[in-house]
Amino acid sequence: MLGIGLAGAAAALTGCSSTRTASTTNASPEARAVQTATASPQARPTTPAAAFARLMAGNGRWVSGDLHHPDRDPNRRQLVAQTQEPFGSILSCIDSRVPPELLFDTGLGDLYVMRTGGEAVDPVVTGSVEYGPMTSGTPLVMVLGHQRCGAIEAAYKSLRDGKPLPGNLQAIVKALQPAYEQAVREGGGDPVETMARAQVKLTAADLRSNQDLAPLVKKGTLAVVGAYYSLDTGKVEVLGGAPS
Repeated sequence: MLGIGLAGAAAALTGCSSTRTASTTNASPEARAVQTATASPQARPTTPAAAFARLMAGNGRWVSGDLHHPDRDPNRRQLVAQTQEPFGSILSCIDSRVPPELLFDTGLGDLYVMRTGGEAVDPVVTGSVEYGPMTSGTPLVMVLGHQRCGAIEAAYKSLRDGKPLPGNLQAIVKALQPAYEQAVREGGGDPVETMARAQVKLTAADLRSNQDLAPLVKKGTLAVVGAYYSLDTGKVEVLGGAPS
């Protein structure tokens, strides 16, 4: 009788497992998203290569529409309420169409995010980028430009025409001037896009050689990646600095 009882219990457990598996497999995309969001938190990547792979895998899901929405539930909120260890720092544009947490399908507490017009940088922004690697051991920094950037276009026209922008917008123009000058030297059919890519490359190079971040890069505990986001496709293109 004990054997029969154990066999019946095993069959029942197997049946429950199969039911859950079938339920997950047959669920709608919305249901699968909820199930995934309430799953156990993902382990934090601790190397530049692992952090980069996590980001790019998330962007692949964004492009395909197979989103996981990881770590976005009340349990995750409670888990990170007292402390945080983001695996990546993203410097991106303020553009409403380029939210890093969505583009990389990440969760609460996964990313430090700094957003400025055209990824313009000043000492406060640089300090904000330094914060993750220097205080939390964040292994990856990404400078993320994007297609059809309004801030880049406005700065380009201002510098080309010699017409300053009003108010503090002129500070953005000044910060983007090196990218403008590089775009002028390079030429090309679309100077605004050339300037946007130049801004990413110049900013990433400056951060890579930063006196506080450069030792971490040299040691291999930090990578600074330059990347470019397509509004049309949702895909992130790497422009340089990807860890091997």
